[in-house]
Amino acid sequence: MINKLTDTSKLCVHTITTKPWEIEQSIDEFSAAGVGGITVWRNTLEGRDITATGDRIRSNGLDVVSLCRGGFFPADTAAQRQEAIDDNKRAIDEAAALGAPLIVLVCGANPNIPLAASRDQIQAGIEAVLPYAEQHNIRLAIEPLHPMYADTRSGVNTMTQANDMAEAIGHSLVGVAVDVFHLWWDPRLEQEIQRCGDNGHLFAFHICDWKFPLDDMLNDRGLMGEGCIDVPLIRSWVEKAGFNGYNEVEIFSNRHWAKDQKVFLQEIINAYKNKS
Repeated sequence: MINKLTDTSKLCVHTITTKPWEIEQSIDEFSAAGVGGITVWRNTLEGRDITATGDRIRSNGLDVVSLCRGGFFPADTAAQRQEAIDDNKRAIDEAAALGAPLIVLVCGANPNIPLAASRDQIQAGIEAVLPYAEQHNIRLAIEPLHPMYADTRSGVNTMTQANDMAEAIGHSLVGVAVDVFHLWWDPRLEQEIQRCGDNGHLFAFHICDWKFPLDDMLNDRGLMGEGCIDVPLIRSWVEKAGFNGYNEVEIFSNRHWAKDQKVFLQEIINAYKNKS
């Protein structure tokens, strides 16, 4: 499907995508390249004045799209589950200081308990932090992850499950983040994206590609056009469902991290314009 993007005004790049750079260099380079937005990973904020970092982002003409990541709610003990809730409250504090309107939730899973129990704990964890999110007006996006991560990374693995959970919670601050890497294989994806949009729950859209063969289940994502995901088709579904936000490039790749990141950023822009 040919559905090219002609500019970078709706392009957002995650700081994890250019992992070798400190956040200050990411801000400067993204801005100079004409990128419109940045999603900040929490590790890049360590030891920094978070409010000043947010100011630097905006003064460079970038929008703070979201903060990654919260979640990881399931645990063996009540004390551990409370620790996760407390960490998510810290993430909300960080998002508020940064000026990020949204936190992406990688919800977590626990291989020691049934998946259904992990999902129950995820919903309970989100509900527990909601009052704090309300105080700061921070939205929370449930991100369904590919089933290969259902052991420890997320018990929410399909758009159907994410939609069901967002509907069960029933709060305007809780929605869904659609990541093509995790969801491209789902035969119900188009219908569930539309359902999400109809509910007003479509909060974020992440893009990359699925390489083949996949040499590492975590750190071998492809640049758009390097794999088998029809990114323009899925983007058309997202837009049809009413989403008009940023297209967020989120790539974990040892191969891409090893190259000159300025070269990689230009490759991202070219792929965005021609393969997204």
